[in-house]
Amino acid sequence: MASTNDLKNGLVLKLDGGQLWSVVEFQHVKPGKGPAFVRTKLKNVLSGKVVDKTFNAGVKVETATVDKRDMQFSYMDGEYFVFMDMETYDQLMVDRKAVGDAANFLIEGFTATVAQHEGEVLFVELPAAVELVIQETEPGVQGDRSTGGTKPAILETGYQIQVPLFITTGEKIKVDTRSSDYLGRVNS
Repeated sequence: MASTNDLKNGLVLKLDGGQLWSVVEFQHVKPGKGPAFVRTKLKNVLSGKVVDKTFNAGVKVETATVDKRDMQFSYMDGEYFVFMDMETYDQLMVDRKAVGDAANFLIEGFTATVAQHEGEVLFVELPAAVELVIQETEPGVQGDRSTGGTKPAILETGYQIQVPLFITTGEKIKVDTRSSDYLGRVNS
């Protein structure tokens, strides 16, 4: 249990009959009249739904223990992603639903944060940016370099993103894992 005065970003609360909600934002408000309260923005850990919720100041809320560990993605086993704990070398099978959009950017050897609660995998989180190789894209036409246009490109994971016209097949690029945006070339 924690008080609403102890809230901080990333804290996971157990509300509404055991649902897990992560604190995205919080603000302590002391109005001129009436009691103080805490205005929060909460994200459902499983569904990703974001809601606004207000708590009276000092109210007790139940917190959930979420174990976040860095694990290395090893391989695919059918519909499951197999991760290895780098400290214990234990393997963990995670289904596609828990991996979510991170699956678009996972290749063998990548390290991801795997969050678990009471043995159940909640989500898999990648770093904000990853480096991947362009597997296939149309060649750029001479003169295209000055325009701000984009073209589709397929990454080595099989996921398609938009890249600038001057990017060619085989180049290594940096990709934002949250928005799927091209961030730049990687000089090797």
